[in-house]
Amino acid sequence: MTDFTRRRVLATGTTLAVSFASSDLLAQRSYDPGASDGEIKIGHTSPYSGPLSAFGVAGLATTAYFNMINAAGGVNGRKIQFITHDDGYSPAKTVEMVRKLVESDEVLLIFQLLGTPTNSAVRKYLNDKKVPQLFIFTGASKFGDPTNYPWTMGWQPDFATEGGVYAKHILATVKDAKIAILFQNDDSGKDGVTGFQKALGKENEKMIVGMATYEVTDPTIDSQIVLLKNTGANVFLNLSSPKFAAQGIRKTHVLSWRPVHYLSSPSSSVQSAMKPAGFEACQDIMTIAYLKDPTDPQWASDPEFLEWKRWMAKWNPNAALSDYLNVYAYAISATLVEVLKRCGDDLTRTNIMKQASNLRGLHVPMLLPGIAINTSPTDFYPIQSFRLARFKGEAWELFGDVVSNESS
Repeated sequence: MTDFTRRRVLATGTTLAVSFASSDLLAQRSYDPGASDGEIKIGHTSPYSGPLSAFGVAGLATTAYFNMINAAGGVNGRKIQFITHDDGYSPAKTVEMVRKLVESDEVLLIFQLLGTPTNSAVRKYLNDKKVPQLFIFTGASKFGDPTNYPWTMGWQPDFATEGGVYAKHILATVKDAKIAILFQNDDSGKDGVTGFQKALGKENEKMIVGMATYEVTDPTIDSQIVLLKNTGANVFLNLSSPKFAAQGIRKTHVLSWRPVHYLSSPSSSVQSAMKPAGFEACQDIMTIAYLKDPTDPQWASDPEFLEWKRWMAKWNPNAALSDYLNVYAYAISATLVEVLKRCGDDLTRTNIMKQASNLRGLHVPMLLPGIAINTSPTDFYPIQSFRLARFKGEAWELFGDVVSNESS
């Protein structure tokens, strides 16, 4: 064999070895629609307009968070393309937008879609298509059902558990309780009431002296507050969204009705609910908390809080520091990024759900100390621990120990 022939054979062997190695590397990469070597497409809708437009803040903050991630190189070298549409909190519009995201934009997953009726409207479609409906923005307990809907997972504490915590606190602290309840007339409101009644117990059901509902299209809930006050209640369970929470708090104060007042946690934003209601009217209202509230002075020197403030200043400068929805979006987006990191080069929808349903003891920035994210293939409720908080002055103050409803 001549030297030329020998060199050619060696060169060919080297080329083949490199080729096989490259093929093996490429073979290890698995993609579903919406993923590639350079990009991950994520779909989202939010009520940027309409009766629940206060929640649109979270969509804007999520966009800002992914902009930060992309500027740092993305997730495992892939940039996130976050496609978000306004659904106006209209289930019909949500269906239209989600179909577009899946069938036209070809996103890998749907993330942080807000609302119980809106998520309900697309749950079957997304499960039939086997598209992850991941870390949705509602606490309705029906969305933790991996047996029947294995592609749908919530994130925040569920409303039934939250309602149960308030019932237990009333039984432990309020003498001769007479309870009035206001709730949104949909699955989310009913879920909270159901959990509350279950924890209250059949033997105490007569403590509930009045209930009133509202529709998200109602202009005001003043008449409902007057009705509830006239029941003689000394406890008020306020399971309403931010706009109506602010109205209810303000009207309660105007009527000089001073019940022990519990407020649904999604409406605990100082910026969206408490400030519009008037701080004087908000004193001593209670809620649950699982995130570090940006108005709480105890976090002033906390490293995570300071990092969040720097992120706000650079990436979300037009948003209010006092709006906890900016904290919510930051923490939930960090959770998704962790899931995507764990997926590595297997960016299939099946693997995304596998990683999302195997989070044990995960701490993401701005969760309260002692609270972690835990999931399993049979537990689709990521956050089931929280603290109680009471409104004092212009901020929430935590009290009591961590309350947990974690499954064993």
